[in-house]
This record gives sequence, structure tokens and C-alpha cells, in this order.
Amino acid sequence: MGLSDLARLGEGRSRRVSSFDRSGGNRDWWDLAPGETRAIAQIEGPGVIRHIWMTVGGEEPAWPRRIVLRMHWDGEEHPSVEAPIGDFFGMGHGMLKDYVSAPLQMSPSGGRGMNCWFPMPFARSARIEVANEGQEPHPVYFYVDYEALNALDPELACFHAQWRRQNPTDGWADPSLREAFQKDVWSLWDDPRALNTTGEGNYVILEAEGRGHYVGCNLHVDVFERQVNDWFGEGDDMIFVDGELALHGTGTEDYFCTAYGPRTEQCAPYHGILLYSGTPEWPWGGRSSLYRYHIEDPIRFRRSIRVTIEHGHGNKLTCDYSSTAYWYQTEPHRPFPPLAPVSARLPRRLG
Repeated sequence: MGLSDLARLGEGRSRRVSSFDRSGGNRDWWDLAPGETRAIAQIEGPGVIRHIWMTVGGEEPAWPRRIVLRMHWDGEEHPSVEAPIGDFFGMGHGMLKDYVSAPLQMSPSGGRGMNCWFPMPFARSARIEVANEGQEPHPVYFYVDYEALNALDPELACFHAQWRRQNPTDGWADPSLREAFQKDVWSLWDDPRALNTTGEGNYVILEAEGRGHYVGCNLHVDVFERQVNDWFGEGDDMIFVDGELALHGTGTEDYFCTAYGPRTEQCAPYHGILLYSGTPEWPWGGRSSLYRYHIEDPIRFRRSIRVTIEHGHGNKLTCDYSSTAYWYQTEPHRPFPPLAPVSARLPRRLG
């Protein structure tokens, strides 16, 4: 139900699961001890989750990467959603940040009000878990707002989200060529190693099998050392649908709907730059975060999809890349690779 259908009557019954104090007091949170996993919602279906709001207390460094969110539909063995909680709600690097997009938002104070509006249908049951893989306790507050239905539309697919990271990417550019490259900007772009026509070596955002549609991602890049033209925006997006390269873009900045090396943070409903950390002396150094949500233009697949992007032109850059992909598909889904342990999820530079 969007704005144009807001007047249409429906059959669903509005329900909520939340962390409210059952005694009637104001202790409206659940304590999550180190190493503890708790189911914050166990809903018997059919139904559709319409909105999730969460906030987490505590000051443990990079806790948005230490706490993990998982979701299971209809009693499945493998989760359909598995991501560090901050990344799931759109912001990487173990950070929170106020921003607005159509499906995901982080709201004041300091991004701690985390919101998701992706609809999440289920035919029999829904289970949402939060796991504290940090070393300190964290209070968790939450709303899970959903519609209980008599029957689920058979045309509705299940929601999925997956986090990935490659740290560092396997770049080939020789830092000693930096000075020569600055004098002849085309010299490295024309290097035979930069002629990437197959997508081999690209950073992989998503691999899925089955029938469904990809609805976007957020991407987080940390350029942690000086390199030869370390502007990562020349890396092309390459999306393989049902085994063939169906969508080949012209650069990272272009896939995220910006242009000409943007140096301004900006948030729109379906695309934006959440974070820019460059300086006049090092424009592309440090952390960047971008998002592109295919709400109006989902990318459909019948058998498989592989969403990739180059890390710099021709995969020349050695950087820290991480992402969360979002998609819908029929079950069963391809089991995710094991989620990296906390030590492999933490940002390179805390603070």
C-alpha cells in the first residue's frame, strides 16, 4: 500500500510486537547480554511485516557491527536476513548517522532511531532474532508492526538481506606509478589489466538462485592508504541475470545515480551518499557510504542473479569494501556464506 492506494480498504488486521514494559512501567527495553541471542518477534502467520523500528543503547566501539540481526520465514533452517544491525538499517563502518531514504532511515539522535519499511511477507511464521556478539551488554528497544492476514497472496515473494565484506580487495595498481599517472591520467586506465569485460575479480554484492527481484544495496568503501588515483568511482557495476551479463554500467558514481566525482553528502528516496570523508588534500581518502534502492525499477531474475561492482577501474584498487544487498525471491533460497566473526567485521579505524 503506497500513497496512491492509501484510501483502499484492506483485509489485514494491524498488530505489533514491541519491547514495552509488561508491568505498565517505563522499563521499555530488553537487556541483551554479551553472547546472547534473543527472538524479539515470533509471529504466527500468515501476515506481512510493514515497519520495524529499533534503537540500541550502549557505547561499545563499533557496536552496530557487533550486534547481528537475523530473520527466518516459515520455519526455514537458514536465515533469509543476516547482517550487522547498523548495516541492515543502511549505514556501515560500525557507525550510525542521521539520513533519510524511502525504505530505510536512521533518525535523531545521532542515527539511533533505526527504521525499515521494506514489506516482509510470510505464509506461516516469522522469527526475528538479535544477537549480541560484543563484549558489553546492550539494551534493545523495538517495534515490529505487521498485518495479520487470513491468507497470503501466492504472488508475494520472501524478503532477503545479506551483508558481505572484502577487506582488502585485491587491487593490482602499483603505488610507485602514482607520480607518472598524475601526469598522464589515461596511462593506467589503458593498462591491459584494466580491460575487464567478464567481471572477474569484481566485488560481489549478491549471489542468489531462484526466482525473484533485486531491490538494491548500500555500499561502504574505506580507502585506507594512498594509491594510484584512488577514486573508486570509476569501477563499473556488472549485474549478471540468469547467467548472462544483462546490465553493465559506466561507473560506481553512476550506479548510485550521482556524477563527476561527487564530494557532497545527499540523500534522496532511492539513492544517496550517506558519508563522504575526503579532504582537499586527499579527496577520495577515508570512508564513503552510498545507497541505491531499486524500488521503482527492480531487477528481475528467473534462475539466478549475481550483482558485482569493480573496486576502481578494472579492479585496480586495494580498499575495504562492504555492502548489504536486499532482494525478494521464492524459497528455498541459497544458504548464505557464514557470517564473518566480529574481528573480521570491525572497521579498520575505530572512532
